[in-house]
Amino acid sequence: MFTGIIETLGHVTQIVREGSNVHYTISSDISTELKVDQSIAHNGVCLTVVRTNEQSHTVTAIEETLQKSNLSSLKTGSKVNLERCMQMNGRLDGHIVQGHVDQTGVCIKRTELDGSWEYRFQYDTSKGNVTVEKGSVCINGISLTVVSSEDDAFSVFIIPYTFEHTNLQEVQVQDIVNIEFDIIGKYVARLVKR
Repeated sequence: MFTGIIETLGHVTQIVREGSNVHYTISSDISTELKVDQSIAHNGVCLTVVRTNEQSHTVTAIEETLQKSNLSSLKTGSKVNLERCMQMNGRLDGHIVQGHVDQTGVCIKRTELDGSWEYRFQYDTSKGNVTVEKGSVCINGISLTVVSSEDDAFSVFIIPYTFEHTNLQEVQVQDIVNIEFDIIGKYVARLVKR
């Protein structure tokens, strides 16, 4: 379980394909503190650490994960948002994030607003996911508040700190992002559908 509060940015240093799996080696400030078998969110995707060394750690993404997320578009040098799992004795600063990306979306608008940024994302509604104004959504692992919501799109505003300390700074119009919709909203939508 995660909170959507990004701890640090990592950089992809190596990508190795093995069958349908992809092994990503990530260099980061927290890599030296990680242990094999730990769960770490990478752009919001919960992945298990399979190897560590002095300055980096390696995780493996299977085909299912690659199809449902933007991890397959990572290249050597790509910035990755990282968050270790939540400690149960700490504050929940963001919202409840499982690290299970529901689907990807596309950035359809990015506007600088004299000190903040507005991003608008569009997504495929056939999967039954929804957003609500003032509700929570997780983009590339970042807990954000929905500012405006339509049937197939929503907007969020980004403060300078979040812009500077996450890979949203690199997201441009037409880029693909990972979306995890609010867990409570998913349960409500499922109940209404029944």
